Amino acid sequence: MPMVSVGRDRLFAALGKPYTKEELKDEEVSERAKREFDDDCFRFGIELDDVTTEKAIVRKEKHLDEAEADEDEEVIYKIDIPANRYDLLCLEGLSQALRIFEKKQEVPQYKLANISKESMMKMHVTPETSLIRPHVVCAVLRGVTFTEASYNSFIDLQDKLHQNICRRRTLVAIGTHDLDTVQTPFSYEALPPSSISFVPLKQVKKFRADELMEFYKSDLKLKKFLHIIENSKVYPVIYDKNRTVLSLPPIINGAHSAITLKTKNVFIECTATDLTKAKIVLNTIVTAFSSYCERKFEIEPVEVIYPDGKSYVYPDLSVYTMDVSLSYINSRIGPSLGADEVIDLLKKMQLGAQQSVSGNKSDTITVLVPPTRSDILHPCDVMEDVAIAYGYNNIPPTMPASSSGSLKPLVLNEFSDMLRSEIAMNGYTEVLNFTLCSWKENFDLLRRKDDKSKAVVVGNPRSSDFELVRTTLMPGILKSVGHNKDHPKPIKVFEVGDVAILDETKDVGATNRRQLAALYCGASSGFELIHGLVDRIMEVLGAVFVPKGDAVSGDTASYYLQRAEEPEFLPGVQASIYYKGKQIGTFGVVHPEVLRNFDIPDPCSYVEMNMESFL
Repeated sequence: MPMVSVGRDRLFAALGKPYTKEELKDEEVSERAKREFDDDCFRFGIELDDVTTEKAIVRKEKHLDEAEADEDEEVIYKIDIPANRYDLLCLEGLSQALRIFEKKQEVPQYKLANISKESMMKMHVTPETSLIRPHVVCAVLRGVTFTEASYNSFIDLQDKLHQNICRRRTLVAIGTHDLDTVQTPFSYEALPPSSISFVPLKQVKKFRADELMEFYKSDLKLKKFLHIIENSKVYPVIYDKNRTVLSLPPIINGAHSAITLKTKNVFIECTATDLTKAKIVLNTIVTAFSSYCERKFEIEPVEVIYPDGKSYVYPDLSVYTMDVSLSYINSRIGPSLGADEVIDLLKKMQLGAQQSVSGNKSDTITVLVPPTRSDILHPCDVMEDVAIAYGYNNIPPTMPASSSGSLKPLVLNEFSDMLRSEIAMNGYTEVLNFTLCSWKENFDLLRRKDDKSKAVVVGNPRSSDFELVRTTLMPGILKSVGHNKDHPKPIKVFEVGDVAILDETKDVGATNRRQLAALYCGASSGFELIHGLVDRIMEVLGAVFVPKGDAVSGDTASYYLQRAEEPEFLPGVQASIYYKGKQIGTFGVVHPEVLRNFDIPDPCSYVEMNMESFL
């Protein structure tokens, strides 16, 4: 979940907490205040994660030794918030939501400035932008009064949004500008890099856009965004009436229009590949900081004009309605709440509500969703807000009802538990490994070829250790043995777990399979012991061994073995297991090269079977 760091004293002041800065220097008072705020967070559905100081954060980042805290250091509260509550990503939105929850403030009514369409600022979009970032939305905050704290919060909110909903600027990029330094109308264009030239933020020298790409490759913060447009033939750019560059999204703003503490009128533009997310981002910024405007909660709109002549006015602060059944809310939460009580609870969560009075809709509550609550998408979101406002601790615990009268475990899970017990009684120890593994472990280290027909690959993996979903349990078991090779021999381990295989017949394109695997590692390969384990499993399942020539296809009570040629096993010392005429597994002596790949010095034998074949 996203984490928001806010100064304790400023937060308490915004919440109207009865503590002065001097009182909070007392350790006992400070601890009592922390407990109270922790309780407030729990009731609202967020969590106070940590209490630290600005200097402690810096020391931790620089790996410096811990120093004794200075009583004048600002105390920082780190708060975990839900990933879809973008309105809580800054102190302004967080404190406002908590004040409304505590009924200390009414829900703000956000409105657009009353100006005609002819008087609105214009943003003209050129056709070439469709090649790179086709959408732009804009707004203006008039008469803003920044303090150092609110200015830093304004910048920090943009960073938080860039990391969260904007997906590191790939979906949306935010630009904020001092409106008094530029002239309208604005234009959003896409031009060849060599034809764009301006002085970027925090620089004094003018750069061409292609030169900037090279310049920022050594910048720790900006270099991770270069790939978004670097290989494009055209770069997006925003100009004012005098062809002054406001920004080169999603990389950097121009120095000419940079905002400062003295800025009074802020022009906000969001360029995007996802229009819906751009609207959410714009609404989040303007609703959070319109409280600092001369006319509180009033935002000046901007008209965006596209090449086809269509025009749109942003931001869209309209309140949309959602009908939710009262019986649905009560059935999901538990307590029997009346319509008036539900309406009152929803107001605590910034949601307007009224009971429907039309005909057969007397059981329906019409919910009014403000522009700050982009996370409300379904009646279940409304129900969750009612539960939070009511208080989870106030909901009486009840046993869940069952339509069948009795609950039973899945047959596959029962079968898995039965086999676990049986193999454990044969002296094997169960291991549990990661479902994700690297491509190298799943194929190369097992001497297998990847024909691209089996493995489910993870998109943009965080680590090379988790590149795909395993197609066999073998890498995990071999890694376990390799990491415990000094353990007294023999090592006898097994695993029952799922693998994933590509399957075009499934709506998700892949299917899970429950597998059983066991390995013996000792002074000798133990091939006969693994063979014996296979026979014991078959005996428990009521299957009788029949030589291959005597086997009858589809015979449910027999199995047979056949010579196998799998690359992970030693040639001539391996066999495939056939049950009901279908291959269900393989066992054999693990190939010496595979053992070396996993740093195992002793010989091993291994078996793996598909358990679902028995059901």
